[in-house]
Amino acid sequence: MRNIATLLLQAPRFPKPDFESGYQYPNILYPVPNEMLWDVIDVIMLVLLMSIVAWAALKKHSRKPIFWVSIISIGYFGFFRSGCICSVGSIQNIALALADTSYVLPITVFLIFILPIAFTLLFGRVYCGGVCPFGALQEIVNVKNGKIPRPIAEALSIVPWIYLIFALLYAATRSRFIICQFDPFVSIFRLGGDAGMILFGVVLLIASMFTGRPFCRFLCPYGAILSLFSNVSIYKTKLTHNQCINCSLCHNSCLVDAVRPPYDNKVKESRETGTQRVLLYLIIIPVFAVAGAFIMRHFSYDLSRANKDVKLYDMVMAYEANPTNEMDF
Repeated sequence: MRNIATLLLQAPRFPKPDFESGYQYPNILYPVPNEMLWDVIDVIMLVLLMSIVAWAALKKHSRKPIFWVSIISIGYFGFFRSGCICSVGSIQNIALALADTSYVLPITVFLIFILPIAFTLLFGRVYCGGVCPFGALQEIVNVKNGKIPRPIAEALSIVPWIYLIFALLYAATRSRFIICQFDPFVSIFRLGGDAGMILFGVVLLIASMFTGRPFCRFLCPYGAILSLFSNVSIYKTKLTHNQCINCSLCHNSCLVDAVRPPYDNKVKESRETGTQRVLLYLIIIPVFAVAGAFIMRHFSYDLSRANKDVKLYDMVMAYEANPTNEMDF
């Protein structure tokens, strides 16, 4: 029915005038913006800026080039390109492409997703270091780094993984792209949008003034993915040219907990403590599994209604049950 209605709407309503002078109607060509060109520029800019950050971190050992890369990233990927498409949001496109073979994944989206992972595998998280416009914006406004207590930081570090799971679930079921829907910085880059998201972004920026990158550390799902690859990166950043003496100074002074403590300084736990820890895991893991299953079962009805096909089915059934009611789109 929808195809028939579309054809009827596209059909000419009035016949064209019949000229007897042999006049020929010109073919009207409407210019289409060359968006493909900008996609190519996006990829080139992404590779160029990540290369500069890798050079500055591994060879130059200077933050000044990274600072200017952050400024360029905010200006280009942020305000000029309106924060879209970004590597963070591309997670959803990849998930949808893997779950639905009918979805055509643009090559640009794939490159924007995979290139930061490739650079992370080689040089560490250079994308997060200065190229991501979201992280760069938080870094620019930072004026004082207050260190969050380690237990709180470790507890909050679980949130990006939960966010990632739900983002993949919603994207794979063609429900919605929740990363884009609840992006706190896109509204700022576009100078308008949902008032709630603007307020959320402003709150994050205020928090970024007093602590290091709260969105990157405790919310970003793409950062969670990159953390897996950064652990096995080939070329790692050296904090000092001299030999490490295991003083733990850099570890204790890092305000975003990015520096791991020296292995030699770790106190070996006793056999009794290790046994107790394993037994505790054996008790806690089943409890968390049962709790997670209960929570997902409890919210399964609401989650299924997020899918547009299920929502449309409910609307059709409600209309058939009572045709006099207006359908809420």
